[in-house]
Amino acid sequence: MIFNYSTLVNVLSACLYTVMSCFGADPNFCPECGNVLPLPGIQETVCCPRCSFCIPVAEFSGQEIRSTVTFNPVEQSLMALEDEEDSELKGPVIDRRCSRCNKEGMIYHTRQMRSADEGQTVFFTCIHCRYQEKEDS
Repeated sequence: MIFNYSTLVNVLSACLYTVMSCFGADPNFCPECGNVLPLPGIQETVCCPRCSFCIPVAEFSGQEIRSTVTFNPVEQSLMALEDEEDSELKGPVIDRRCSRCNKEGMIYHTRQMRSADEGQTVFFTCIHCRYQEKEDS
């Protein structure tokens, strides 16, 4: 029996796949690096886009692939917004005067909104009137 190079590589990959896999036996993920595998196509192998590990398509024989999309009901989304408005403010309180109600005490959090070589953006929320302001540092 004569094998061409690609067939030999596929057979060897299948042998290594069953013996040397580092990750679990979930066929949706690469056994070498754990990356999500693409869906089998018309090629004889499925190759991982990250580490180029190849699995013969025969390994996927008899498997059913199913996907669903679930949308949250509008009522549930509105309830989440109401809960968020009624929730207690959390975070460190600092001595900063609110520009709206002129009272001391604001909670803050930071985010990296601009490029990494620029400072963070600090968001302040008044604990009395919930007025929000931001400051680029």
